[in-house]
Amino acid sequence: MLEKLPLSITGPSLARDHAEAATLDDLRRDADACMRCDLYRDATHLVFGEGPQNAEIVLVGEQPGDKEDLAGKPFVGPAGRLLDQCLEEADVDRGRCYVTNAVKHFKYQMRGKKRLHARPNAGEVQRCAWWLGAELELLKPRLVVALGATAVSSLLGSKIKVMRDRGHIIRPAGEVDILVTIHPSALLRIREPDEKERSRLAFIRDLKKIRSFLRH
Repeated sequence: MLEKLPLSITGPSLARDHAEAATLDDLRRDADACMRCDLYRDATHLVFGEGPQNAEIVLVGEQPGDKEDLAGKPFVGPAGRLLDQCLEEADVDRGRCYVTNAVKHFKYQMRGKKRLHARPNAGEVQRCAWWLGAELELLKPRLVVALGATAVSSLLGSKIKVMRDRGHIIRPAGEVDILVTIHPSALLRIREPDEKERSRLAFIRDLKKIRSFLRH
């Protein structure tokens, strides 16, 4: 039986204060010109969400990585490939999912010639919620999957913690249900093989709750 945790909060990205557009294509065009924070200055592309407009499931990550920034597409790097594999093992149809990020521009720091991920700060997450909230308003999914701490913060605020609440489906007052889990990039950072496999299987168990939810 799925456990849902009701909350008397409304996450920042689900609040009424978000962009307005008639379609996702219109919203994407508006977002391409975004200068709501300074991240646009150094990014190659704004990376908007991608997937079917009738998606029942929306997967929300943190921000684009290096590969996504260059391609202008979400979840096409190593973490995205791992997510696809884990969704397949969880028997979740990737084609039914819309994928996006809490922050749409790549934030990084240079290490030699490499661009290394830098975590978005609270202000950047809050400003980009303008677009995420509009995506969710247009899509009206049955379930949102918050992948990692930045997505959780954007969607649910600070009361929810990933490692404490992972695997739970949260229901903010009057809003869409949100499944809390880790970001697949966390698995890529684990070096010890046995621990990596245990963590991967735990992630797949979280993702299996998508199918259980959709059956209800």
